[in-house]
Amino acid sequence: MKKLLLLGALVTSSSVFATNNLSLQFNSDECQVEFKNDVMITPDHLQITTAQQSKWTINDTGDVLRDGQLISLTSMQQDAMRDYADSLRVQLPKVANIALEGVKIAGVALNEVSNALELSSLDSIGTVLDELHIEINETFYQDGAFVMGKQTFDQFGNNFDKQFEDRIESAVQGAMMESIGSILMAIGSEMTSSNGDMSSFEQRMEDMGQAIEEKVEKQARVIESQADQLCDQFETIAQTEQQLRQNIPEFSGYALFNTQLN
Repeated sequence: MKKLLLLGALVTSSSVFATNNLSLQFNSDECQVEFKNDVMITPDHLQITTAQQSKWTINDTGDVLRDGQLISLTSMQQDAMRDYADSLRVQLPKVANIALEGVKIAGVALNEVSNALELSSLDSIGTVLDELHIEINETFYQDGAFVMGKQTFDQFGNNFDKQFEDRIESAVQGAMMESIGSILMAIGSEMTSSNGDMSSFEQRMEDMGQAIEEKVEKQARVIESQADQLCDQFETIAQTEQQLRQNIPEFSGYALFNTQLN
């Protein structure tokens, strides 16, 4: 019974993550931001690519190129472009960090259950979490560059919640099946020692499961707040892009974000 209830708590914890809307989906009623172009960030340049494969490159020297051709800019325009690139360098990797923190939350619930019961059968869940961690890193970090944008969200972000929940719940169900023998033995032992009265034991286990769920929810709220703040930053960057288009007409069509502002 103890193992059954705590494994059930882990299922609940994975559902808590999913229902807290901690996805890579930023275009919602609360956050009117979506990506319309792709971006690649390396140590020496930032490059935005449109759906038509036209490229806008901002070098660390401040030079700006369109499809390999140098754009003549004033020093003020160069400074504006450099500041824009710096803001993208700071804010965009936070999306990957939020996704990784989400996987880490599930690990918290896993460790709580695993430490309490010393269940090796939960190793399969840990393997799923490790795989998700690797997939997130490989999605955003490729060949020494950070990549993100419309293509990334289309291929990965929109389905992250569903993938996460399905894979975790499948692994939990597998762990429960692997532990069914010891679960039944634990139930029998508790029934014998309590003369058939399991109410007190069940209450203790329910309290433990509730504690795990509350711990996960608390951390989930922190990540949700981070996502909200990041959305605000993206909206600010979108405003900057609107100003850049006005001051640098050549930049039209290369904005990374699409919002109600544009």
